[in-house]
Amino acid sequence: MKRSSGVRICALAVGGTLSLALVTGCSGGSSEEESARKSTAPSVRALSATQLKQRILAQGEVDGYKVNAVGDGAPVKSKVRTSDEKCRPLAYVLTGLAPADAPAEIGRTVREDKKDPTDDATSLDDLADGKFESALKDSLNLDVTSLDLSSYDGRGAEDAMKAVSTALKDCAAGFTGGTSGDEQKITKVTAVKPSGAGDESVAFTAITDMDGDKAPLHAEVVRHGNTLATYFTMNIGAMMAGKTYTVPQTVIKAQSAKLN
Repeated sequence: MKRSSGVRICALAVGGTLSLALVTGCSGGSSEEESARKSTAPSVRALSATQLKQRILAQGEVDGYKVNAVGDGAPVKSKVRTSDEKCRPLAYVLTGLAPADAPAEIGRTVREDKKDPTDDATSLDDLADGKFESALKDSLNLDVTSLDLSSYDGRGAEDAMKAVSTALKDCAAGFTGGTSGDEQKITKVTAVKPSGAGDESVAFTAITDMDGDKAPLHAEVVRHGNTLATYFTMNIGAMMAGKTYTVPQTVIKAQSAKLN
């Protein structure tokens, strides 16, 4: 009875992290394995910006997609705002950034290389209204993914993954966030099945409300050792047509191959 009560009290103390409590808590001390992990973790050093540049996807390395540098318009973490501080990791990801500050970080835009649809008309202006709308949606029906690599010292990457998982629980009902002056209203956040790439991965869908029109945004964060690969995908054509889309698995596989 005494043992049973001790476990129950510990579970209440840690809230949602029951499994962690049963492994490392209520025993009066850490195991040798846990102690060793803690003592060795700080020795892990983050990759440099140069090393990340060598590891991030480059043009020609993923079939069917164009890879470009983000450029001068790249978002900056200091300009990201959120209505709830607990949701900041998700706001970062949905802005195309890593979920937590890192010693080194680099980004790319991976755009589906889709050929323009052929039509007898010489331009969109020559199309009837119905065909114009259809052609417009079709031309915008391509996946555009913001890819970000970030690297951390010690257990920083693991802590960042935990922050994403925690935010998914705390922010399920939505929040407002994004770069200052361009915040998005998110009405719902749902965890979805991740790719399973890397050492661990977390994926989610966020429903955004744009002037009453609701549409999904898709993201996934994958940990490879002490480096995170963050993917945020939009497909405006699919959103306009109410069609489903997701983070391209081809892109995740190609990037994972360069980090494994």
